Amino acid sequence: MPYREKFFFLSEIIGKPIFNSSGREMGKLFDLITERSEIYPLVLGMVISSGPRKNLSYIPWNSVNTLFPKITLPIDNEAQFLPLSQVNENMALREELLDKQIVDTHGAKVERVNDLHLLMANHQVRLAHVDVGLRGLMRRVGWENMMDRVFDWLFAYKLPNRFISWKFVHTLSTNPNFLRLNISQKKLAQLHPAELADIMEDLSIHQRAAIFNSLDVETAAEALEETDLKIQKSLIETVSLEKASDILDEMSPTEAADLLGELSPEKADEILEGMEQEKADDVKELLTYPEETAGGLMTTSYLAISADTTVEETLNTLRIQGSELDIVYYIYVIEKDETLQGAVSIKELLKANPETRISEIQKTRLITAKVDDTADDLAEIFAKYGIRAIPVVDDSNHLIGVIRFKTILEILVPELGK
Repeated sequence: MPYREKFFFLSEIIGKPIFNSSGREMGKLFDLITERSEIYPLVLGMVISSGPRKNLSYIPWNSVNTLFPKITLPIDNEAQFLPLSQVNENMALREELLDKQIVDTHGAKVERVNDLHLLMANHQVRLAHVDVGLRGLMRRVGWENMMDRVFDWLFAYKLPNRFISWKFVHTLSTNPNFLRLNISQKKLAQLHPAELADIMEDLSIHQRAAIFNSLDVETAAEALEETDLKIQKSLIETVSLEKASDILDEMSPTEAADLLGELSPEKADEILEGMEQEKADDVKELLTYPEETAGGLMTTSYLAISADTTVEETLNTLRIQGSELDIVYYIYVIEKDETLQGAVSIKELLKANPETRISEIQKTRLITAKVDDTADDLAEIFAKYGIRAIPVVDDSNHLIGVIRFKTILEILVPELGK
């Protein structure tokens, strides 16, 4: 098979017609068969569906000529297909992996397998990753391109792929509906915070608290931001006041305010007293606004500069403060009294001469929100203008916060905002 190295998805080839050496269609690809033992299992052959009754047969991989742009076999007729019994104890990818739940070493659900990512190289194909993202599901149902166009047009946003390397996964012989993630509690901090949050949400109260208390402050904060507010409340109450304050110091001001709003006023005040003064002040301000209004949803963690700052100075400031900011794609330009004057994007900064003043490249025609705007109002603005963040101003046009697109997405479509 004279092909070059290529990554592809199982969903791209399932159902594709299979042709013989003379170009006649002989059936459709039903499944791929792989080894079970290797870290990246080798594809051994294909399962072919053929005939009016869609009978299943097997063809070894060394009998496949090409996979792309179309599947061809160097045979003349169906009589050369082998019985499905040839598969023996090997693994059928579609049948055994797609739509199965992945659990960790303690049995806590992590993700669902929406697609499979394969690598073609050196005349072989190997299973590389399981795709557990929404993009994989959209690809399966044929909506991936449409979804990309819609999200790009509305929000300049593209849903990422979410892969788990197959080397961390193995099948469970005791339960065919589940796969096991080969990762221990000691490695939980190495998972994406959203995956860690999903694990904790599916555990019992005591198991969840035990894991949460074992995490360092930064990882605990990241995981907490990805969990449901009720679970956040139950977890933060299991740690000391000192650690609770440290964790909230690491959280986004918006997320911290939402969590404190779930606690009793006395408990919230005690935690606030232990937080860094500047962060505590930001959170206290956010607590004064009703939930699901711009004031309650905005973050105060953004970069604001004066118009006479140079591009070089701005980038240096961003490098220093960037890891602490919720908003990094726009830098806001304000006057001494905090009046919003303009904004500049990261793209414009990187394109400009280092000595250029921000006043020369800033955009002064801005779309803004008021503190009492609702989530629906904000969603309409994001959809209409395709921006990634909306500055929130008071009646005197003073900048008081910024709304992230992700915040609105989490409210209106929770499964997409994660």
